[in-house]
Parts: sequence; structure tokens; C-alpha cells
Amino acid sequence: MKVIFVIVSMAGGGAERVISILANRFIEKGIGVTILMTAGDTVAYQLDRKIRLVSAGTVSGGSMKKRLARIGRMRALFREERDSVIISFGPGTSFFAVAADLFLQHPFLISERNDPAACPHPFLRNLVYRRAGRVIFQTEEAKDCFPKTLRDRGRVIPNPIAEGLPKPWDGEREKTVVAVGRLEAQKNYELLLEAFARFRRKFPDYTLHIYGKGTLLEELKEKARGLEISDCVVWEGFRKDVLSEIRKAGIYVLSSDYEGISNALLEAMAIGLPVISTDCPIGGSRMCIRDRENGLLVPCGDPDALAEAMERLAADPEMAQRLGRRAAGLRETYSESAVAERWIEQVKEVWRG
Repeated sequence: MKVIFVIVSMAGGGAERVISILANRFIEKGIGVTILMTAGDTVAYQLDRKIRLVSAGTVSGGSMKKRLARIGRMRALFREERDSVIISFGPGTSFFAVAADLFLQHPFLISERNDPAACPHPFLRNLVYRRAGRVIFQTEEAKDCFPKTLRDRGRVIPNPIAEGLPKPWDGEREKTVVAVGRLEAQKNYELLLEAFARFRRKFPDYTLHIYGKGTLLEELKEKARGLEISDCVVWEGFRKDVLSEIRKAGIYVLSSDYEGISNALLEAMAIGLPVISTDCPIGGSRMCIRDRENGLLVPCGDPDALAEAMERLAADPEMAQRLGRRAAGLRETYSESAVAERWIEQVKEVWRG
């Protein structure tokens, strides 16, 4: 038995990181792995040499002719690897995978990665998902958004936390607020910038460091200029070693409007950072954070509440350290070995039919 992971690219991001962890674990268990990228061939993560990497295209989207050509290349791979389970991530990628597998009848798993309510074509998505023997959700709240036929074949598996992360920092923390994630609308960095501008009125010696790349970089820089905080906001770009860089940070913030389970948040907690997150759909942050026990939750879209939470942590370093120590306990709950075993179990069930 082998598996074929289908993803847009491996250039960096939450789903890509999960695939890198699962693929390496599957290889360790003697399961052959192919990663099929539907757009591009960039790989940002360390992968076992036994993993086969295949690109079905160079850019996402494109004309109908290019899309059909992409489906044709995917279908050729599926024909070649008949004794495989296909695991596709997200509705768009799954549409291409299901179309490419027409009449080939590979066993299918589909991983739903985000807030189902944000999908612009739910009817088409649900039709595609019916092809799957299993639909893997990150939270119960996400699973509950789907029709009963899909809920019945749904399973909830959280994201894994990679092993070998930096150890939690026990010393004095830097006066920095950090955030990690793509510079896209979903992450609502405008909220973070507005909250940081308020926060800095009381704590002017703090700086904000944002790690990630995306289409909104220039727009967000302009927002920072308008808030008169450009001199204390650092745009760090994408970093492979981001956890080592943020290990000593004073505060970690997730400001998203919606998320599955944020890998960046999980890893920040695992290395003992004091974290603040919006209590966003689809409940991933709420699964990880017990408010005021191992982190702080704030309402979505509320810059005053977010600024106040940052002020609480900055004003009380002992509380911040206490929350961080408790957060680090997630290392065991979401260990990559435990999560990978749950995935392997579902793959075997689908393979057996």
C-alpha cells in the first residue's frame, strides 16, 4: 500500500507542514509516499529521500486548457500508481484530484483544512467530498457544518506538533510581540496592527515582528504607516528557522478571522510562548487554549480586547511565564507520532474498504 498526497504546492504553509510530517512518518512505517503538487515544484520542508515528488503544473488557476492539461498529468500519475490511497487537502485541490481519478476508483481521503463557511461553492464541495471514504476534519465544529452523509464518514484528527522543536525559554523574555502566518486577509493582520498601536501607547519599548509572506505586504506596510508604527514593525518574511528566532519573544499573537488548527499557534505553545488568539471559527484555538490557563482568547475583530490582552501579559511577566509553561504541555497531546498513527489507521480502513 502507498499513499499519494495531493496539495497545491509545498512552498510553505500549514497544510504543507502537516504533509511533510505525515509523509516522513509514513515512510518510517514502510508506507510508500508520493507528493503530487498541482501548481509549482517548490519544497520548503525537509523530506525523506524515499518520497517521490511530482508537479502537475507551474501556476495555480490558468485557462481551461491549462486546467485540463493539469488534470491529464494528475490522471497519468494515478494510473501509474494504482495501488495507492489518495489524500487530498482542501476543496479546490480535491476537485482536481477527484476529476483526475474518474473511473480509476482509488480509495480517497480528503482533509478539510479551514472554516467550511468560508467556502464560496459549498454544494460543489460537498459533491466532491462524497467521493471520499473518509473526510478528516480538524475540529468537531468543522465536521458539524457538513451534511449527515459526510459527518458519518468524518473523523477529527488535530494537526501534529513536530518533534525536535526548541526547548521552552526559561530566562527573561524579549520585549517583542510576534506573529507567524501568510500575509493574507484570513489572518487579519490589520487587527493586529491596530491593537499593537493601542498597546504601544502603554508599552512603547515593544516591537512587533511578523513572519510570513503574501499578497498583502505592501497594503499592510501602508496600514502601519497610517498608524504611525512603521518604525517598530519588522516584516521578517518566511523563515524555516522561525521557532528558534521567536523562542525568547514576550508575546505570540494569532489574529485570524478563521482557522482550522493553526500549526503556527500549536508550535508557539509547544515551545512555551505566552500566546493570545482570537476565538475564531472553526474552534481550533479553543481546542488548544484554555483561556487564562495556558493562553488567552479574545473575540474576533476586536482591537481593544486584543490590545488589553497584550497589556496583561506585558504587565505581568510571571503570569506570562506560567501560561507558557502550561502551553508547552501540548507537545505530548499533539505529538507527531500520535497524530500520524491516527492518520495511518484511517488510511488502512479506507484501503480495506
